Amino acid sequence: MSSNSGLSVVVAGGGTAGHIEPALAVADAVRRLDPLARVTALGTPKGLETTLVPARGYDLRLIPPAPLPRKPGMDLLKTPYRLDRSVRAARRVLAEVDADVVVGFGGYVALPAYLAARGRAARRRRIPVLIHEANASAGIANKVGQRLADQVMAAVPGSGLAGAEVVGIPVRRAIADLDRAALRDEARAFFGLDPQAPVLLVFGGSQGAQQLNEAVAGAAGALGAAGIGVLHAHGKKNTVSPESPAGAPRYVAVPYVDRMDLAYAAADLVICRSGAMTVAEVTAAGLPAIYVPLPHGNGEQRLNALPVVDAGAALLVDNAEMTSDYVAREVPALLGDPARLAAMTAAGVGSGHRHAADKVAATALSLAAEHRTGRAER
Repeated sequence: MSSNSGLSVVVAGGGTAGHIEPALAVADAVRRLDPLARVTALGTPKGLETTLVPARGYDLRLIPPAPLPRKPGMDLLKTPYRLDRSVRAARRVLAEVDADVVVGFGGYVALPAYLAARGRAARRRRIPVLIHEANASAGIANKVGQRLADQVMAAVPGSGLAGAEVVGIPVRRAIADLDRAALRDEARAFFGLDPQAPVLLVFGGSQGAQQLNEAVAGAAGALGAAGIGVLHAHGKKNTVSPESPAGAPRYVAVPYVDRMDLAYAAADLVICRSGAMTVAEVTAAGLPAIYVPLPHGNGEQRLNALPVVDAGAALLVDNAEMTSDYVAREVPALLGDPARLAAMTAAGVGSGHRHAADKVAATALSLAAEHRTGRAER
């Protein structure tokens, strides 16, 4: 990609980690494929990107959020004004960084970026737009944006975006190339876990998940008696009080895990929610999973998990059924069956898309190069 040096790539995916992490994974891939390319992240002041993006070393430009209400009301009446304000701000950013392509991942920041890139006043030549949809059911921003896009990609079939190329979800290289067996000893030492005992990893996203916390902490006695260690990320606003029997492998409870690559490497089984990014990372790592979809929303977490569950890489458990009795009964049985775990691991690796980030980045750079060439010819 050396001939593309100096290309300017803008990634737009803010608000939640589910939008930001794929954007940053693609940004990392752009840098690997073309070290001279300039990457700018577009976000809003209210999203997690204000901390996540600078921590990864990328230039972050902020625009006002443009939420798209799903129900009638005052917020809906304010939408045209908010959207116009956001589009104008996004247009200024695209001009300032001399953007050659916009890569959007949905959320409040994405639609203004799409409109800014494709609007007549954006530049003498419209900026190409590449959309990636991570969820099994596309959000409003990407559904609207697909009409403006030059290329549309999706994590799974049937996302609701017509003609989308299925590429999986971009994940960090540390996860995509993770060798769990090679890192196992280092990972367990890092968290202070028993080097030999089977380990259950539990997490519910950055805020934790109360149902998962109560179910697993409440089963600490049974897990300890079965010789199972636990790494439990319970969320910064939550606490757990597990009571393990004397002599049991350690139950390590932490508010948050920064090194998820090491957490995956330390574990033999995971209990977690099934956000799109979570499913992608767990699948890429080849880690057997018990997914517990959020019980509210539009059911997209269940849809996210179904392909890997159907492939045999994971189990799906309703939130109400994730109890201490379930954990005490099912987890020791599963961790005590090495053949079944191995089959789930193999199914996970086979159903994942480890190199989605490179695919999206390469397509973005190709669109950017075409745009740059077109400008030079004018």
